[in-house]
Amino acid sequence: MSFGPPPWLRALITRKMFICVFTGFSSGLPLYLLLNLLPAWLATEGISLSRIGLLALIQLPYTWKFLWSPLLDRFAPPSFGRRRSWMLLTQVGLFLAIGFLGMQPLPDMLPAPSLKDTVGFLLYPLLRFAEDVAFLFTHPISHLAALIALLSATQDIALDAYRRETLDENELGLGSSIHVNAYRLAGLVPGSLSLALTKYLPWSAVFWITAAFMIPGAILSLCVAEPSAGRFHPRTLRDALVLPFAEFIGRRGWKDAGIVLAFIFFYKLGDSLCTALATPFYLGMGFSPTDIALVAKHAGLWPSIAGGILGGLWMLHLGINRALYLFGIVQIVSILGFAWLSHLGPQTEIGFAQHLALAAVIGFEALGVGLGTAAFVAFISRATHPAYTATQFALFSSLAAVPRTFINASAGMIVERMGWFHFFLLCALLAIPGMLLLPRVAPWNGKA
Repeated sequence: MSFGPPPWLRALITRKMFICVFTGFSSGLPLYLLLNLLPAWLATEGISLSRIGLLALIQLPYTWKFLWSPLLDRFAPPSFGRRRSWMLLTQVGLFLAIGFLGMQPLPDMLPAPSLKDTVGFLLYPLLRFAEDVAFLFTHPISHLAALIALLSATQDIALDAYRRETLDENELGLGSSIHVNAYRLAGLVPGSLSLALTKYLPWSAVFWITAAFMIPGAILSLCVAEPSAGRFHPRTLRDALVLPFAEFIGRRGWKDAGIVLAFIFFYKLGDSLCTALATPFYLGMGFSPTDIALVAKHAGLWPSIAGGILGGLWMLHLGINRALYLFGIVQIVSILGFAWLSHLGPQTEIGFAQHLALAAVIGFEALGVGLGTAAFVAFISRATHPAYTATQFALFSSLAAVPRTFINASAGMIVERMGWFHFFLLCALLAIPGMLLLPRVAPWNGKA
C-alpha cells in the first residue's frame, strides 16, 4: 500500500509548476501596477480623470507585441541563452523603471478660469485637452509608464515562450492554469499591499518596494536552465519574420489556420464583453461602492483562482480538447447569470439576499473565467511550434486581446440602446461562434 501524496498533488508540486508560479507572478505585476497603482497615485495627487484616462493608451504594447516578437526569436543577449537572457533583461529593466516612476515630479494643472472671464471659460476645455495630450507625450511619468508597458509586453513574450518550451504536452493545461492564477495573484501587490503602504510611506518608497517584487523572477531567470527547444532559432531576421507564419500555415493549411485564428478571437469574446462594464452595472442595480468593494472583490478573485487550478487538474484527465467544450459551456451559463441579475432590476433595499445573489453571480462567472482561461491558454500554447514559440505565441495572445482592447469600447453604446438584460443575452450569443468552431480546431475525441 502506498502512502505517498495523491496523483493530483504530485502533479502540482513539481519543479516545472514551481517555475510557472514565478513566470505568472512576474508577468502580472507590471500590468496591475499600470492598472491600479499608477492611477491611484495620480488621483490622490489631484491629477484630472481625463489625464489619467489617456494613460490607458500606454497599454497598446500588449496588443501589438507580435510586431517585435521575431526579434526575440532571432537575437539573444549574451551569456544566459535566448529565453533566459530576455527574461532577465526585461525584469531588471522593469525593476528600475518601476522604482524611478514614483520619483518623478507631478505635472502642473491648468487653473480653471472664473465665470467672469468669458473667453477663458469657453476655451478652457480645449486648453485642458491640449494640456492632457501634451502630458501624454512629454511628461517623464508618461515616458516611464510607456517604458514599463513595453518592457512588460516583451517580458510576456519571453516568459510565454520559455513556459511553452519547458512544459511537456501533457503538462500544458496545468502549467498554463498555474501561470494564469499567479498572474492574478500578482495584482494583490500593487492593488492592495502597495496602496496600504501609502498610509505609512511616501509614494517614492512604495514604488521601490513594489519594484522589489520583480527580484524573485530575476533570480529565477538566473537559476533555471535554458529549454532545449529554445536552442533552435532562425539564422536571419527574415527567417524570424517569415518562418513562424509559414510553419503555422504549412502545418494547418490556409483554411484551417484561418479557422484556428477565428476561434482564438471568438472563444473569449462574449465573456470579455460581459464584464467590460461590470462596475457600472452593479451600481445600476442599486449596489453601493462599498458593497462592490467587499462582495465583488472576494467573490471574483478566489473563485477565478480555484477555477484555474481545478481547470488545470481536470485537464490532466479530460485533455485540452474536451476541457474547451465543457468549460466553454460553463462560461456561457455564467453570462446568463448576469442576465438573471439584470432581470431582477435595481434593488431599492440591499440586504443579505441581494448580497448573496451578487456574490453568486460574480463567483460563478469568475469560476467560468478561471476554467475557460486555463483551457484557452493551454490551447494557445499547444498551437505553437517549439522552434517559433515567441512569435506564434505573441500573435495568438495579441489576437485574443483584441476584443478586450477594442470591441469592449462599444459596450456602453450597446447598453444604452439595448438595456442590460438584452446586452447580456447578446454576450451569451457572441460566445457561441467560438463553441461552433471547436469540432474543427479541437475535436472531442481527436488528438492535438
